[in-house]
Amino acid sequence: MAFATIIIALALYADLFEASGIAAGLFGTAYAAVRLVLVLPLGRKIDLGNSKRYLLLGLVLNVLLLVGLTLVQTLEHVIFLRGFQAIGSIMLWVTGVAVVGEIAPDDGRGLWIGTYNQVRSIASLLGDVVGGALLFLYGFDVTYAVLIGLTLLSTVAVFLFVRDDPGTRADPEDATGIEALVRLLRRRAIGALVAFRFSFSFGKMAVIIFLPIYARTQFGMNAFLIGGILAGGKLTKGLAQGYVGEFADRVGREQWFIFAGTIGYALGTALIPAAPLASVVIDPVTIAAGGRELTLVPAFFLLFAAYSILGLADSLRLPTSMALFVEEGDHYDSVAASLSLRSVSWQVGAILGPLVVGAMFDFVSFLAGFWLAAGLMVVAGVVFLALFEVEGAPSGTAVPASQD
Repeated sequence: MAFATIIIALALYADLFEASGIAAGLFGTAYAAVRLVLVLPLGRKIDLGNSKRYLLLGLVLNVLLLVGLTLVQTLEHVIFLRGFQAIGSIMLWVTGVAVVGEIAPDDGRGLWIGTYNQVRSIASLLGDVVGGALLFLYGFDVTYAVLIGLTLLSTVAVFLFVRDDPGTRADPEDATGIEALVRLLRRRAIGALVAFRFSFSFGKMAVIIFLPIYARTQFGMNAFLIGGILAGGKLTKGLAQGYVGEFADRVGREQWFIFAGTIGYALGTALIPAAPLASVVIDPVTIAAGGRELTLVPAFFLLFAAYSILGLADSLRLPTSMALFVEEGDHYDSVAASLSLRSVSWQVGAILGPLVVGAMFDFVSFLAGFWLAAGLMVVAGVVFLALFEVEGAPSGTAVPASQD
């Protein structure tokens, strides 16, 4: 919920401080750069350590982040805090997925990870709706105070109800972090996935950062309307991922799910800059409630539809991609390291994407920026299919039961 609300707040900060496209791109670049530095060593630490402690530490860091956001005075403060946010978020993401992936049955991993992502998507949807409403009605301070309270409750819940050292623990004598990564990269499936995520993240992170900013700066949408747009994608993603994971477990051929999701995401991205045309066929809609009026501009409906398409596309791609990384890492008792490799391949593109697309917005147009992002996604999908090849588990390593 906090992560989703902060994404909306970034659009408000960009408008408040009159950030250029390149400066706003630094919101994504700072976040990705810190994750790039931390994700590999952190993944190996989680493989060797007590996952519960990392969950607790990540939540505490999120509380400190929210306190820091109440003190923001300049654009530079926002960029710094985005870098700080990356520390807690990567800790929670890698640890959470690694634990779920390791305790899941081997023939139901896609379902478990898909369901886990469903819960995350629903929570993120609440962040879009509730967080957007709080920002619209009460501003930054009250919103962050509510999120601090929720994060503290989450911290207490993890401490009380998550068992100590959940999941499995790798043998520290089995391989160093570098050795584990080299062995993983020798797998053809991992190599294809890494190449794919580098290209795909270039475009997707630009969309995540700039779609809310686009809605705010070009159409004057408030935080509640921006949250409503993002909620459309979270809703479709939250409803569909578990079903897709279960279906993929039964039929296999995960690479085609990933490819289909990639092309769908490119189509949704290409639709975003058509938002000004919505006024040709749609009239503004005014809603009155509680003594307030809220006008839904025509662009809201098109952007809502575009983001809903993005959510459906992610539902095809995410559970199958994550299941493949978990399965490959399971061969070497290095699930968190494999997920870290998944993340590091994402961060390289995520560092460059917001800056390059932001420069396109500054010097060319929004159409050129979003279409560049969409084109790179299509290239990523084609390259992935060309490189992907299923290999059997190497002898002498752990083999999932479904492949016995």
